[in-house]
Amino acid sequence: MSQLVLIVDDEPVQRRLLEEAVKSFGYNVAIAENGRTALDFLSSPKGREVAAVILDLVMPEVDGMTVLQELQKDRADLPVIVQTANGSIEAVVKAMRAGADDFVVKPVSPERLQVSINNALRVNALTGEIKRIKKTTEGQLTFDDMIASSEVMGQVIRLGERASQSNIPILIEGESGVGKELIARAIQGTSNRRSKPFVTVNCGAIPENLVESILFGHEKGAFTGASEKHIGKFSEAHGGTLFLDEVGELPLDVQVKLLRALQDGEIDPVGAKRPLKVDVRIISATNRNMIDMVTDGKFREDLYYRLNVFPIFAPPLRERFGDIERLANHFLTRCSAEEGKNINKISQDALNLLNAYNWPGNVRQLENTLFRAVVLCDSDVLDICDFPQIASLVEGFEPVLPSIPETQITTSPMPAMPETYTVTPGFEAKTAAHSSLDIPAITDAGQIRKLEDVEADMIKLALTRYHGHMSKVARELGIGRSTLYRKVREMGIEAKM
Repeated sequence: MSQLVLIVDDEPVQRRLLEEAVKSFGYNVAIAENGRTALDFLSSPKGREVAAVILDLVMPEVDGMTVLQELQKDRADLPVIVQTANGSIEAVVKAMRAGADDFVVKPVSPERLQVSINNALRVNALTGEIKRIKKTTEGQLTFDDMIASSEVMGQVIRLGERASQSNIPILIEGESGVGKELIARAIQGTSNRRSKPFVTVNCGAIPENLVESILFGHEKGAFTGASEKHIGKFSEAHGGTLFLDEVGELPLDVQVKLLRALQDGEIDPVGAKRPLKVDVRIISATNRNMIDMVTDGKFREDLYYRLNVFPIFAPPLRERFGDIERLANHFLTRCSAEEGKNINKISQDALNLLNAYNWPGNVRQLENTLFRAVVLCDSDVLDICDFPQIASLVEGFEPVLPSIPETQITTSPMPAMPETYTVTPGFEAKTAAHSSLDIPAITDAGQIRKLEDVEADMIKLALTRYHGHMSKVARELGIGRSTLYRKVREMGIEAKM
């Protein structure tokens, strides 16, 4: 799903030009004829989807400066690009102080406008990620910060919000990579323990002989190597929340001490003379079947029922219908910004592929898959060819090069020019490392070939070598993209578009 850009301008011709330009960049567009209409739209449910605003400063009644001031009240994070016929330094400074992210002067070129939009969205994506990380580290992450609109996740959120209102022990069950820790952090951030310590312990990653010391602490000299006192994770989490990830991996002897900590609110540090009182909220998580572990004697039954007072099941990604697309676009925006790429869209075919895949690694696998696709992509749109490993595992999809529906090539500088071509059969590229011998200079009759014919073969070779990515082809040939489109048309090069 492409991001939505709102264009606010009182001039119909200017609105139309901007609309066509922004659509050609791959974004969806909403139109507002004046400042009042823009503010009304932004306050509506649909307006929450707006990713950026292109705002004219000079408009009747509600002008651009007023719109900027109103946006600072509840949409201060929304990127705004202001435009005006007056390019004075004073106007620029005034707009920036009012909250604008960039400034363009009418008439703005499509290239300048595209750079401005891409930069604004990239900076905003990174800013949003920084805010989310900051809220996470400060223990203030809430369920509103989660990308979870599916029905099954709605149930998880309702249970989490209910559980956050008490100190009841919670056990979050689910496959690896579903986001159990994120749910635990949202419970903490919604509870009265927000801003208090949130301490995470991966029970499966601690050496068995150190589990007790790490959880409950130890006194100096309690054992060989204990050169100083260590307070332990329970004491670190005092007043806040202790998240026990993969709790099923705890050794049986440590389970006894954990049971006492839950029952009495006391811990026994190794080598200590007396127990310590702790105020800790326990949230546990596991990807294993705890009932089977209890039956097999690998987990204490009494401890299981102490931890499982309020169970929450985190569903796998394959059951979160509708969330895959939102998560994929979120990861695309973030990864594109981090990598400095101008990739702003996932094609519908690629989205169908992502929705059809089973995702055994869940959200973590989806994030890594999008990261890899962004790194390898040479276009401004992610397509099936950017997910070869996924496509090879889903029936009905093949990891092929991008193809674009057949249409007539035009030389218009605006909109509808394809970014990629697929050369039709008739010109075969032998290897990835072509040499000049692939393009003969002499005909079979021994005559010098026409320059136009050699140039046509060179364009075909470049189209094949760079998989039809027109920007890359034009750059490598040292010509403008519009010139490349014109030559393709004039030379009659057959291409699927």
